[in-house]
Amino acid sequence: MGRRVSLPRANPAAFGTITSFYGKAKRLDDLDLPRLGALIGVGEDELHAVIEVETAGGGFDSKGRVRMLFEPHVFYRELGEQKRRQAVSAGLAYPRWGEKPYPADSYARFERAMQIDRPAAFRSASWGLGQIMGFNCKAAGYHSAEAMVAAFLDEEAKHLEAMVRFIQSEGLDDDLRRHDWSGFARGYNGAGYATHGYHTRLAAAFAKWAKIKDTPYQAAVA
Repeated sequence: MGRRVSLPRANPAAFGTITSFYGKAKRLDDLDLPRLGALIGVGEDELHAVIEVETAGGGFDSKGRVRMLFEPHVFYRELGEQKRRQAVSAGLAYPRWGEKPYPADSYARFERAMQIDRPAAFRSASWGLGQIMGFNCKAAGYHSAEAMVAAFLDEEAKHLEAMVRFIQSEGLDDDLRRHDWSGFARGYNGAGYATHGYHTRLAAAFAKWAKIKDTPYQAAVA
């Protein structure tokens, strides 16, 4: 088994209510991938593979906002009966994934969903480099989905830190170290991962990055 340490949690008091989805939008530094990968005993190639499959390498969209995908089927289950009826009537919720195509930009309907139930809307979208679902915020180190997104506004390093925390919290770091792409995909993407070839895309992305020279990095010795 590779080196594994306990990652620090995010400071709950550091992030408040979001008033804008625009921040500094700073990209990853060269050392961020090997530095954070070393905490769970993987190299930058493994993390590159996950990022590439989730977001093609970018945690911010073309407008500089945190990359986000709003999931109406998740919003449906996050709501109580009265708000659910309201959301269904507005076309913002439905019971099963895939009932309707995704729009090119999820932010418009996400902002409408916030008017119905703000916390549920944040929990019902996937965010950042690793496309972490809002309802997984605690496994990623944050007390709420909105706090997680607030942390993501300024730099992709926070996205990657949350992704690594989530991987460790869910026990997927062993799968990633073993390059068990099916095991990792099942835990990270869900039981239907094979339907859209998530595991094979991970394997292909890793094989590609393994051929590219890594950034020199020496992990600190405790």
